Amino acid sequence: MIAWELAGTVARSVAGAGGGTAARPLPGVLADLGRRAEDAVVAYTGLEPRAPLPSPQEVSRGEWADANVALMRTLIEPLEATLDTRATQLPGALRSVAGSAIGAEVGGLLGYMGRRVLGQYEVALSVGAAAAAPPRLLLVGSNLRESAGRLEAPLEDLLAWVTVHEVTHAVQFSSVPWLQGHIGGLVGELLAGADVSIDAGRAGMPDLADLRALVERAREGGLVTLVAGPQRRDLLDRIQATMALVEGHAEHVMDAAGGPLVPDLPRLRARLERRRAERSPLASILDRLLGLEMKLRQYRDGKAFCDAVVAHEGTVGLNRAFAAPELLPTGAELADPLAWIARSRMRALPRAV
Repeated sequence: MIAWELAGTVARSVAGAGGGTAARPLPGVLADLGRRAEDAVVAYTGLEPRAPLPSPQEVSRGEWADANVALMRTLIEPLEATLDTRATQLPGALRSVAGSAIGAEVGGLLGYMGRRVLGQYEVALSVGAAAAAPPRLLLVGSNLRESAGRLEAPLEDLLAWVTVHEVTHAVQFSSVPWLQGHIGGLVGELLAGADVSIDAGRAGMPDLADLRALVERAREGGLVTLVAGPQRRDLLDRIQATMALVEGHAEHVMDAAGGPLVPDLPRLRARLERRRAERSPLASILDRLLGLEMKLRQYRDGKAFCDAVVAHEGTVGLNRAFAAPELLPTGAELADPLAWIARSRMRALPRAV
């Protein structure tokens, strides 16, 4: 149903070349930077990786797009299976057109993101893909160079800071054995129960009520909510709360452990926050529709939660969030860290025999 080759072509086209890795490589030895970042993250968090972490590697925008088309293809297999089943009611030519339209949409989304993303800890969330593809730590060199210029910041500082962020994700997933499967299971459950309908009775054209409903759902949380369905909102909230912890924890660790690697970290943080706030209207609209604004909220809300918990309990207290799936904060607890602290303390108390 989804034209994946077209998705890859569109993604690479929208992302643009952005320069390769041979002409202007990132400064320094990335493997050494990765090791220093790992030492800093482990020393601060107390989380111990259970396997060697991947070394950072520079990629172009096109290479990042290719990697994420492949990653998305494995991730949305449950949704694609639903689409394939529903599409049997459509004539062959219409099925082909629909598959091309979806492929172009997926490619456009990933291509747009490929122009912005600075780094990524690439980890497969589906069980089969996890066994076949080891995790990677990707740095998009052209985006890092362009962002350093816009931020008027040394490239070496931005590179180190982003590496600490992505290494924190690597430490999270390596030291918490259930985290990868937990997130993958939630996403799989969401997509397997996606609210997908294909109506050939109106020549593929939705009526005004359909359009209004689609717009309202997109306004609430991005395109991801268009397939989630209102009855799946609870599940989507759990995914968002979990990702807020994962992303917010990395943001917190960037600031807390990145000092030795980034000499002027406070100024870099201030400039990055200013860049996030000062978006063009078009970029803001796209972020909202694609759900990227939701990701920025994850950074902000998750970091505020982690900052507050560490202020009260230290990193040992915060690590209780990674002790078991039931100790992950809820969406309400992200806004009320003291409530989570009280619940997690009770859970951690030894039970009477």
